[in-house]
Amino acid sequence: MHHRHLCTIDIYATNPVYFRAAGDYDPDHITAEAVEADLRDDVDAAGSDVLIARDEDGAAVGMMCLLDRHPTDGHPWIGLLLVHGRLHGQDQGLGRRLADLIEGRFRGEDREGLRLAVLENNPSALAFWSTLGWQEIDRRKDREHGRPSIVMHRALV
Repeated sequence: MHHRHLCTIDIYATNPVYFRAAGDYDPDHITAEAVEADLRDDVDAAGSDVLIARDEDGAAVGMMCLLDRHPTDGHPWIGLLLVHGRLHGQDQGLGRRLADLIEGRFRGEDREGLRLAVLENNPSALAFWSTLGWQEIDRRKDREHGRPSIVMHRALV
C-alpha cells in the first residue's frame, strides 16, 4: 500500500461506530492526548500488551490490546482490536489476519482458549467474531464501565 504514514490516533478517529457504541470518546473529537493516556495505562498494566500492526511502508493499519491473564478467569483476552477505517469493507481481511495472529500467539504458548467481550450495542463486531468461529459464553456488564457485553470464547486446542 502506498500512502502517507498514519499514527494510532488515525486508527481511533476512523472507527467512529465503535467509539459511539463504547462511549469512551466523542468520536468527532478524539484527541491524541486522550488516546496516548489510555494506551499508556494499557501498556503499564501488568500482563498487558499494546501491539501496532503496520503495512510494508511502516504505516499503522491496526492495533490490538491484549491481556495475558484475565483476573477473573485466568484466560488471555483481546481487549481491543481495531483496523484503520479506510481499510474497512475492502477485501483485504486485515481484521481476520490480526485475529489469526493473536490466536497463533496464544496457541504457541499452549493456552487452551482466548476470550473477548463485544458490546451488545455493536452488532457488526458480534457478526465479525462469530464469523471467525468465536462462541458466546456469557452476557454481563464489562468491568470497567458497566456496559452490557457479550463474552465470547475461542478454543485454541
